[in-house]
Amino acid sequence: MRPALTLSLQFADASDRALLPRHKVARWVRAALTVPGEITVRIVGAEEGRALNRDYRTKDYATNVLTFDYAHAPVVVADLVLCAPVVQREAAEQGIGLQAHYAHLLVHGTLHAQGHDHELDAPARVMEARESEVMRSLGFGDPYARAQ
Repeated sequence: MRPALTLSLQFADASDRALLPRHKVARWVRAALTVPGEITVRIVGAEEGRALNRDYRTKDYATNVLTFDYAHAPVVVADLVLCAPVVQREAAEQGIGLQAHYAHLLVHGTLHAQGHDHELDAPARVMEARESEVMRSLGFGDPYARAQ
């Protein structure tokens, strides 16, 4: 049984809504949770993605996913912000389906929201192994098998 999830799903551009139905986003996020979660997922354009990355990480470019985690326990409370143009470009460059890439980034962000990190080798291996496991459980391929 998966942990409870309260999900707020927001779209800066309504055209992204058809690709990411609420039930799929909830399934992907819930699959990566180990405790209950209160998570907001916002899909943004390049300008908003760049502004957030610049303001909060001092990196002046739009990135694929930003995780703002506020609490890890007993309930995970976080915002996940995905930049649609970056996600679309990466999926095309990697030759993978757009929904598979969104699913991976939502799993990745949800793991960050629970305290996982990939800055150092050992924690990165743990996080990537968990991502791969979750993605396989959702019926997707291993996202790191492509990178090897």
